[in-house]
This record gives sequence, structure tokens and C-alpha cells, in this order.
Amino acid sequence: MAWIALVVAGIFEMFGVTMINKLHKDNKWQSFVLLVVGFAGSFLFLAYAMNTLAMGTAYAVWTGIGTAGGALTGMAIYGESKDWKRIAFIIMILGAAIGLKLVS
Repeated sequence: MAWIALVVAGIFEMFGVTMINKLHKDNKWQSFVLLVVGFAGSFLFLAYAMNTLAMGTAYAVWTGIGTAGGALTGMAIYGESKDWKRIAFIIMILGAAIGLKLVS
């Protein structure tokens, strides 16, 4: 259950980062509220996961999901570069997160 909570925390993290970008673009209070909800959910699920998982592993996987997810969201929604090198490094980040799950 802790690993599921950690993935959910990463998804909330991605959402929060996306809302930062949206807030900079439209500067509406709704975007700010969604940003707060995203990061609050992220921290709550991360805290729950850390009741079971080691801090270093949980934090590394959480940041990896947030980093890779933020980059992929930027490519998919905001037209950021889809250069093969970026994609290769995103795959490495996700591979490292999967590797941590396999050895934990």
C-alpha cells in the first residue's frame, strides 16, 4: 500500500508543478488553489508512504516521479522540446525509481 501511496504522491506532485506553470500563465486564484491542493496531497501521501518505506527511497522515487512527470507534461501540454536526449534521461530517471522499488 505504501508504494501505491508513493505513486499517488508523485502524481499530485506532477499536478502541483503543472499548476505552477498555469498560475504563471493566467494568474487566477483558482490555479493557486489547485496548486496548494496538488502539493498538499503530494505531501500527505508521501508522509503516509514514509511510515513504511525508508526516507531515502521514498524521497528519491517521489522526486523522480515528479521530475519525469513534470517534464513529460511540459512536452505533452506546453510544447516543450521532445528531443531524444531529454526522453532518454527521463527513461533513466524512471528506471532508477523502478530499480529502487526492486531492491527495497
